[in-house]
Amino acid sequence: MIIRDALVHHLESNQLIVNSKHGFRKGKSCLTNLLEFLHKVTGCVDTGDSVDVIFLDFSKAFDKVSHKRLLLKLTAHGIDGKLNNCIAKWLTNRMQTVCIRVMSDWLAVLSGVPTGLGTGPNTLIYIHDLDYGIRNWILKFADDTKSFSRITDNMDVVKLQEDLSKMIRWSEEWQMLFNVGKCNVMHIGNCELQRQYYMGNQKLEEVHQEKDLGVVISNDLKVSQQCQQAYNKA
Repeated sequence: MIIRDALVHHLESNQLIVNSKHGFRKGKSCLTNLLEFLHKVTGCVDTGDSVDVIFLDFSKAFDKVSHKRLLLKLTAHGIDGKLNNCIAKWLTNRMQTVCIRVMSDWLAVLSGVPTGLGTGPNTLIYIHDLDYGIRNWILKFADDTKSFSRITDNMDVVKLQEDLSKMIRWSEEWQMLFNVGKCNVMHIGNCELQRQYYMGNQKLEEVHQEKDLGVVISNDLKVSQQCQQAYNKA
Protein backbone atom coordinates (compact mmCIF):
# COMPACT_ATOMS: atom_id res chain seq x y z
CA MET A 1 0.00 0.00 0.00
CA ILE A 2 2.85 2.41 0.80
CA ILE A 3 4.52 1.79 -2.57
CA ARG A 4 1.20 1.97 -4.40
CA ASP A 5 0.31 5.31 -2.80
CA ALA A 6 3.76 6.71 -3.54
CA LEU A 7 3.50 5.66 -7.20
CA VAL A 8 0.04 7.13 -7.63
CA HIS A 9 1.01 10.40 -5.94
CA HIS A 10 4.07 10.78 -8.17
CA LEU A 11 2.17 10.04 -11.37
CA GLU A 12 -0.81 12.25 -10.49
CA SER A 13 1.14 15.21 -9.14
CA ASN A 14 3.35 15.30 -12.23
CA GLN A 15 0.40 14.72 -14.60
CA LEU A 16 1.98 11.59 -16.03
CA ILE A 17 -1.28 9.67 -16.45
CA VAL A 18 -3.51 10.52 -19.39
CA ASN A 19 -7.16 11.31 -18.72
CA SER A 20 -8.37 8.28 -20.67
CA LYS A 21 -7.27 6.00 -17.81
CA HIS A 22 -9.96 5.46 -15.18
CA GLY A 23 -8.61 2.54 -13.15
CA PHE A 24 -6.77 2.86 -9.82
CA ARG A 25 -7.07 6.65 -9.67
CA LYS A 26 -8.80 8.83 -7.12
CA GLY A 27 -12.17 9.97 -8.44
CA LYS A 28 -11.93 7.58 -11.41
CA SER A 29 -13.70 4.24 -11.60
CA CYS A 30 -15.77 1.88 -13.75
CA LEU A 31 -18.66 4.27 -13.19
CA THR A 32 -16.83 7.37 -14.47
CA ASN A 33 -15.57 5.38 -17.44
CA LEU A 34 -19.09 4.28 -18.41
CA LEU A 35 -20.61 7.70 -17.74
CA GLU A 36 -18.07 9.47 -19.95
CA PHE A 37 -18.53 6.88 -22.68
CA LEU A 38 -22.33 7.07 -22.69
CA HIS A 39 -22.29 10.87 -22.46
CA LYS A 40 -20.20 11.13 -25.63
CA VAL A 41 -22.12 8.42 -27.49
CA THR A 42 -25.60 9.69 -26.66
CA GLY A 43 -24.50 13.23 -27.55
CA CYS A 44 -23.60 12.04 -31.04
CA VAL A 45 -26.80 10.03 -31.46
CA ASP A 46 -28.95 12.94 -30.27
CA THR A 47 -27.59 15.07 -33.11
CA GLY A 48 -28.39 12.37 -35.67
CA ASP A 49 -24.86 11.02 -36.05
CA SER A 50 -23.61 7.51 -35.55
CA VAL A 51 -20.76 6.15 -33.45
CA ASP A 52 -18.44 3.22 -34.10
CA VAL A 53 -17.04 1.59 -30.98
CA ILE A 54 -14.13 -0.84 -31.05
CA PHE A 55 -13.89 -3.01 -27.94
CA LEU A 56 -10.30 -4.19 -27.53
CA ASP A 57 -9.11 -7.25 -25.65
CA PHE A 58 -5.52 -7.85 -24.64
CA SER A 59 -4.31 -11.43 -24.70
CA LYS A 60 -3.57 -12.35 -21.06
CA ALA A 61 -2.58 -8.76 -20.34
CA PHE A 62 -1.32 -9.20 -16.79
CA ASP A 63 0.76 -12.21 -17.83
CA LYS A 64 2.37 -10.55 -20.85
CA VAL A 65 3.91 -7.45 -19.25
CA SER A 66 7.64 -7.49 -20.01
CA HIS A 67 9.61 -6.87 -16.82
CA LYS A 68 12.48 -5.11 -18.62
CA ARG A 69 10.14 -2.87 -20.60
CA LEU A 70 8.10 -2.08 -17.50
CA LEU A 71 11.20 -1.01 -15.59
CA LEU A 72 12.25 1.16 -18.54
CA LYS A 73 8.86 2.87 -18.48
CA LEU A 74 9.06 3.42 -14.73
CA THR A 75 12.49 5.02 -15.14
CA ALA A 76 11.23 7.21 -17.98
CA HIS A 77 8.46 8.45 -15.68
CA GLY A 78 10.91 9.47 -12.97
CA ILE A 79 10.47 6.36 -10.82
CA ASP A 80 14.06 5.40 -10.19
CA GLY A 81 16.50 4.97 -7.33
CA LYS A 82 15.49 2.81 -4.39
CA LEU A 83 11.85 2.52 -5.42
CA ASN A 84 12.78 1.30 -8.89
CA ASN A 85 15.22 -1.19 -7.38
CA CYS A 86 12.55 -2.38 -4.97
CA ILE A 87 10.08 -3.01 -7.79
CA ALA A 88 12.79 -4.70 -9.87
CA LYS A 89 13.62 -7.10 -7.03
CA TRP A 90 9.92 -7.75 -6.50
CA LEU A 91 9.47 -8.70 -10.17
CA THR A 92 12.64 -10.71 -10.78
CA ASN A 93 13.62 -14.19 -9.62
CA ARG A 94 10.00 -15.15 -9.05
CA MET A 95 8.92 -18.78 -9.22
CA GLN A 96 5.51 -20.36 -9.49
CA THR A 97 3.93 -23.78 -9.25
CA VAL A 98 0.45 -25.23 -9.69
CA CYS A 99 -1.02 -27.51 -7.08
CA ILE A 100 -4.10 -29.62 -7.91
CA ARG A 101 -3.82 -32.67 -5.67
CA VAL A 102 -0.19 -32.91 -6.75
CA MET A 103 2.31 -30.11 -7.16
CA SER A 104 3.94 -29.29 -10.49
CA ASP A 105 7.58 -28.39 -10.92
CA TRP A 106 8.61 -24.85 -10.04
CA LEU A 107 9.15 -22.60 -13.05
CA ALA A 108 10.67 -19.14 -13.39
CA VAL A 109 8.23 -16.26 -14.02
CA LEU A 110 9.78 -14.20 -16.82
CA SER A 111 6.91 -11.79 -17.48
CA GLY A 112 3.65 -10.56 -16.03
CA VAL A 113 2.57 -8.57 -13.00
CA PRO A 114 0.90 -10.44 -10.12
CA THR A 115 -2.60 -9.10 -9.50
CA GLY A 116 -4.06 -8.35 -6.11
CA LEU A 117 -0.82 -6.94 -4.69
CA GLY A 118 -0.15 -3.37 -3.68
CA THR A 119 2.13 -2.40 -6.56
CA GLY A 120 0.46 -4.57 -9.19
CA PRO A 121 -2.32 -2.22 -10.35
CA ASN A 122 0.01 0.77 -10.54
CA THR A 123 2.45 -0.91 -12.88
CA LEU A 124 -0.37 -0.70 -15.42
CA ILE A 125 1.21 2.55 -16.52
CA TYR A 126 2.67 0.03 -18.93
CA ILE A 127 -0.34 0.57 -21.20
CA HIS A 128 -1.26 4.14 -20.35
CA ASP A 129 0.62 5.51 -23.40
CA LEU A 130 -1.36 3.27 -25.74
CA ASP A 131 -3.39 6.29 -26.85
CA TYR A 132 -0.48 8.61 -27.68
CA GLY A 133 -1.08 9.88 -31.22
CA ILE A 134 -4.65 8.56 -31.27
CA ARG A 135 -7.07 11.12 -32.74
CA ASN A 136 -10.36 9.60 -31.62
CA TRP A 137 -11.79 8.92 -28.18
CA ILE A 138 -10.25 6.17 -26.09
CA LEU A 139 -11.13 5.01 -22.58
CA LYS A 140 -9.27 2.52 -20.40
CA PHE A 141 -9.88 0.75 -17.11
CA ALA A 142 -6.93 -1.48 -16.22
CA ASP A 143 -6.54 -3.45 -19.47
CA ASP A 144 -10.15 -3.00 -20.64
CA THR A 145 -9.93 -0.59 -23.57
CA LYS A 146 -12.37 0.86 -26.07
CA SER A 147 -11.81 3.36 -28.86
CA PHE A 148 -14.71 5.11 -30.54
CA SER A 149 -15.54 7.91 -32.93
CA ARG A 150 -18.38 9.98 -34.32
CA ILE A 151 -18.99 8.77 -37.89
CA THR A 152 -20.32 11.28 -40.41
CA ASP A 153 -18.47 10.20 -43.56
CA ASN A 154 -15.94 7.71 -44.88
CA MET A 155 -13.03 9.88 -43.73
CA ASP A 156 -14.09 9.30 -40.11
CA VAL A 157 -13.97 5.55 -40.79
CA VAL A 158 -10.47 5.89 -42.25
CA LYS A 159 -9.26 7.85 -39.20
CA LEU A 160 -10.63 5.26 -36.77
CA GLN A 161 -8.96 2.47 -38.75
CA GLU A 162 -5.68 4.41 -38.70
CA ASP A 163 -5.94 4.74 -34.92
CA LEU A 164 -6.57 1.02 -34.66
CA SER A 165 -3.49 0.31 -36.77
CA LYS A 166 -1.40 2.56 -34.48
CA MET A 167 -2.56 0.62 -31.43
CA ILE A 168 -1.67 -2.65 -33.13
CA ARG A 169 1.86 -1.35 -33.80
CA TRP A 170 2.11 -0.27 -30.15
CA SER A 171 1.05 -3.75 -28.98
CA GLU A 172 3.71 -5.38 -31.16
CA GLU A 173 6.43 -2.99 -30.05
CA TRP A 174 5.68 -3.50 -26.36
CA GLN A 175 4.97 -7.25 -26.70
CA MET A 176 1.45 -7.02 -25.37
CA LEU A 177 -0.65 -8.38 -28.19
CA PHE A 178 -4.38 -8.13 -28.67
CA ASN A 179 -6.61 -11.17 -28.70
CA VAL A 180 -8.06 -10.26 -32.09
CA GLY A 181 -10.72 -12.96 -31.93
CA LYS A 182 -12.26 -11.21 -28.92
CA CYS A 183 -12.02 -7.67 -30.30
CA ASN A 184 -15.34 -6.46 -31.68
CA VAL A 185 -16.92 -3.43 -33.32
CA MET A 186 -20.35 -1.99 -32.59
CA HIS A 187 -22.23 0.48 -34.81
CA ILE A 188 -24.52 2.79 -32.82
CA GLY A 189 -27.07 5.18 -34.26
CA ASN A 190 -27.58 6.00 -37.93
CA CYS A 191 -25.72 3.28 -39.82
CA GLU A 192 -26.21 4.22 -43.46
CA LEU A 193 -22.49 3.95 -44.23
CA GLN A 194 -21.14 0.44 -44.75
CA ARG A 195 -17.93 0.23 -42.75
CA GLN A 196 -15.55 -2.51 -41.72
CA TYR A 197 -12.48 -2.51 -39.51
CA TYR A 198 -9.45 -4.76 -39.53
CA MET A 199 -6.72 -5.77 -37.12
CA GLY A 200 -3.98 -6.99 -39.39
CA ASN A 201 -5.69 -9.13 -42.00
CA GLN A 202 -8.57 -10.12 -39.72
CA LYS A 203 -11.88 -8.35 -40.02
CA LEU A 204 -13.46 -7.39 -36.70
CA GLU A 205 -16.78 -9.04 -35.90
CA GLU A 206 -19.77 -6.73 -35.65
CA VAL A 207 -21.78 -7.16 -32.44
CA HIS A 208 -25.13 -5.76 -31.36
CA GLN A 209 -24.32 -5.89 -27.66
CA GLU A 210 -21.18 -6.12 -25.57
CA LYS A 211 -20.51 -6.48 -21.85
CA ASP A 212 -18.34 -3.52 -20.89
CA LEU A 213 -17.09 -3.27 -17.30
CA GLY A 214 -19.97 -5.45 -16.12
CA VAL A 215 -22.68 -3.50 -17.98
CA VAL A 216 -24.38 -4.70 -21.17
CA ILE A 217 -24.05 -2.05 -23.89
CA SER A 218 -26.52 -2.44 -26.79
CA ASN A 219 -26.30 -0.77 -30.18
CA ASP A 220 -29.77 0.71 -29.63
CA LEU A 221 -28.60 2.12 -26.25
CA LYS A 222 -31.53 0.47 -24.48
CA VAL A 223 -30.99 -1.08 -21.05
CA SER A 224 -33.44 -3.98 -21.38
CA GLN A 225 -30.71 -6.65 -21.61
CA GLN A 226 -28.90 -5.25 -18.59
CA CYS A 227 -32.14 -5.17 -16.61
CA GLN A 228 -32.98 -8.73 -17.68
CA GLN A 229 -29.59 -10.01 -16.56
CA ALA A 230 -29.93 -8.24 -13.20
CA TYR A 231 -33.41 -9.71 -12.80
CA ASN A 232 -32.21 -13.24 -13.64
CA LYS A 233 -29.30 -12.93 -11.21
CA ALA A 234 -31.61 -11.70 -8.44
